[in-house]
Amino acid sequence: MRKRVVITGMGWITPLGHTIDEVWKRLLNAESGIAPTTLFDARTFPTTFSAEVKNYDFVQAVGAEAAKQHDNAGRNTKFALGAAMQAWRMAGLDGTKLDPYAVGTYLGAGEGGLDFDNFTESALMSWSDEKRGLDTKMWGEIARVKFAALRELEQEPNMTISHLSWKFNARGPSLNCLTACAASTQAIGEATEIIRHGDADVMISGGAHSMIHPFGVTGFNRLTALSTFNDNPRGACRPFDATRGGFVLGEGSGIVILESLDHAQARGAKILAEVCGYGSSCDAFAVTDQHPEGRGAIVAMQEALKDAEMTVNDINYINAHGTGTKVNDSTESWAIKEVFKAREGGPNSLPISSIKSMMGHLIAAAGAVELITCVLAIRDNMLPPTANYANPDPECDLDYVPNKARAAKVDVALSNSFGFGGQNDTLIIKRFVG
Repeated sequence: MRKRVVITGMGWITPLGHTIDEVWKRLLNAESGIAPTTLFDARTFPTTFSAEVKNYDFVQAVGAEAAKQHDNAGRNTKFALGAAMQAWRMAGLDGTKLDPYAVGTYLGAGEGGLDFDNFTESALMSWSDEKRGLDTKMWGEIARVKFAALRELEQEPNMTISHLSWKFNARGPSLNCLTACAASTQAIGEATEIIRHGDADVMISGGAHSMIHPFGVTGFNRLTALSTFNDNPRGACRPFDATRGGFVLGEGSGIVILESLDHAQARGAKILAEVCGYGSSCDAFAVTDQHPEGRGAIVAMQEALKDAEMTVNDINYINAHGTGTKVNDSTESWAIKEVFKAREGGPNSLPISSIKSMMGHLIAAAGAVELITCVLAIRDNMLPPTANYANPDPECDLDYVPNKARAAKVDVALSNSFGFGGQNDTLIIKRFVG
């Protein structure tokens, strides 16, 4: 018999703030974390704004000693450490005697920050007028001197779990998946499976990412995936709206502490919610496009319902992937309608919202912060809104909780994450009942 898995702690570092209650309050007030980009000079880019983490004090978040130990960590990892400290403390694990080999980490963490300044300077210094191009031998010689070895190392996606494992003495299963925008949802789902099968008692799970740099923005601009509403950053991300024109690049981290129910109860932990369903699929269709009929998304939701042993009538709220791109929002809406067509009252009776309208798209970390949002929706019986919704789209004709938070009874919530490459992951959580 598989073990039940519960959430006992959670933390996040986001463009809307750095504590659970601060960010939740701002989400319910439909506030925005989107503003002109300051991490680099983006004035010449098609998109000049983003959702940056602001005023983050790493020393305050993790303590002076830990900040010194992890000083070389990448920006994304420093976010993860801060979020994990919140989650660890909320779970009441400080000072708790744990078997370190029964504590694991499973993250959907993106690559660390690029050494862009030294890369660019090395390239400029290696330009050859005679060759009318880069002198690669010269570039290698200059780069070997200028590049910082530890900074290069911190670009590796596995380094975030290494830092967290070190900080929390987690010597059990240690994994990272980087399935783009679905990564942290997949990480939490698979961490749940590890506990279910008895391979760990506690898992630190979630995601972290920061791509707000010239390479990241250039790539997404070339894909025409980013919003270019530069005259209105706060209103730029418009999920499900007929005038939507792309997502807004964000950064941050969301971390949850997962435990087997028996382990949590044995130590008297406060249980925030139970993870009861996980579904995963791949479109196997195209590198950047979802299947136009939402086949993979449909399967992920159906598998999550099956895993949770629930019907379409049991779901009270969906936190949508809801990026604000033309294709994603119409495809996700179609998939939801297909999965929930047999629901009493039809799919239109099911409230859906996208916090990316306010938070931006945290890429690999998006699913984790959205799952935390579901926990809070259950805790407070409140639905966060989809901001910037003004123009209905005939292809997106569901209840998107437009612009204003809504009180509603929420016992079960479903969270969707869909990534480039056709990765689809769905989690279902419910109010804990012993």
